[in-house]
Amino acid sequence: MHGWIILDKPLGLGSTQAVAAVKRNLRSAGFGKVKVGHGGTLDPLATGVLPIALGEATKLCGRMLDASKTYDFTIYFGTETSGLDAEGEVVATSDVRPTLEQVQQALAQFTGPIEQVPPAYSAIKIDGKRAYDLARAGEVVEMKSRAVTVYQLTICHAELVSASYFDRDESKTLKQVQGDALLGSITLTADVSKGTYIRSLARDIAYALGTVGHVSMLRRVRAGPFALNSAISLDKLNAFGQGAAQEDIILPIEAGLVDIPA
Repeated sequence: MHGWIILDKPLGLGSTQAVAAVKRNLRSAGFGKVKVGHGGTLDPLATGVLPIALGEATKLCGRMLDASKTYDFTIYFGTETSGLDAEGEVVATSDVRPTLEQVQQALAQFTGPIEQVPPAYSAIKIDGKRAYDLARAGEVVEMKSRAVTVYQLTICHAELVSASYFDRDESKTLKQVQGDALLGSITLTADVSKGTYIRSLARDIAYALGTVGHVSMLRRVRAGPFALNSAISLDKLNAFGQGAAQEDIILPIEAGLVDIPA
């Protein structure tokens, strides 16, 4: 049993739990003990492409970690959280909301080689301990900036601020709001190098717009050569464990090598 299972990871499931689910279903399908590993951690609050290697394909996990990846993500403006995502405590707020034009202008400075500071709630090791363990223990975690590359950053969708946001300020009428096109959130697509933290990217884009924000939605749509069109749902994985056909469940080892010279 050698190859790849590309899971469309659901919300709330950790990468380690996804690997455990694959092992469990392989045993249920009669394949016994199989070496299993994943090609890049995906946060429980993120969904999308999680390549899971089987058998000899696990030797390619390191290469998968080095591969570029593509994400869809939504920045919700006005609140920054401790984890820079939908969980965690609110650590900063702002009444400033950007316009679509301001976002378009700001994205240019986040395309190409950039420096970013990873979130304190990340899997990076500091003195042998995971940063998120130190942060959860209440310790002040000093993260060093790192060089990453954003190959492409495009706007997918924008949500205007709701009219109720301006109830506190009678000088702003709904007509002015529509004309100014103030945004409550923006959804972007980012094609990035290894080591790029989307939560940090969202934080820094919000800062550049004179406000704060956090990631309210994160979906990985590509990891290396694997995209959503080759991913299977958790339900389909479970059906495989209950006796469904192997067809389209397990991809060959070569599927992880299609983007390199022969």
